[in-house]
Amino acid sequence: MRRRMKGMGLCAPLIALTTVAQFGCGPSPITSAQIERAIEPTFANLVGVQVSSLGLPPVAASTFAVTASCRRLLDPSQGGAGDWECRLVWQGPDRRRLHDTYDLSVATDGCYVATVTGDTLGGPTLKARDGHVVRNLLYAFEGCFDTTS
Repeated sequence: MRRRMKGMGLCAPLIALTTVAQFGCGPSPITSAQIERAIEPTFANLVGVQVSSLGLPPVAASTFAVTASCRRLLDPSQGGAGDWECRLVWQGPDRRRLHDTYDLSVATDGCYVATVTGDTLGGPTLKARDGHVVRNLLYAFEGCFDTTS
């Protein structure tokens, strides 16, 4: 009887560890669709603020019609935290169709840092109409999304 009790004592922690491993190693809740749904309105809102800071007439965020296509760099067929690339297609204030690519670093909590690749949007600062230097909000930005939906 005593031997049986010792074996049972080891069994419970092993079962608990196996259960945690099964649920912890499942598919990541972070998907390209979640990132795309998060970055599109964030980018559109930032364009609206940027237009205003440059001294241009205000434009509604919805006017920019942002569409994102994101993929994970390490394994495009998988989701999860890590390094992603998002290509944004959007309509500029002058109604021209624009294309930009962002490198994203996505954390497990659904927060990300996006940095534009290349110099299509200028550097970290821009000159406003009045000559003042303003921060380029589109050069690098952060955002978060709900990983449970």
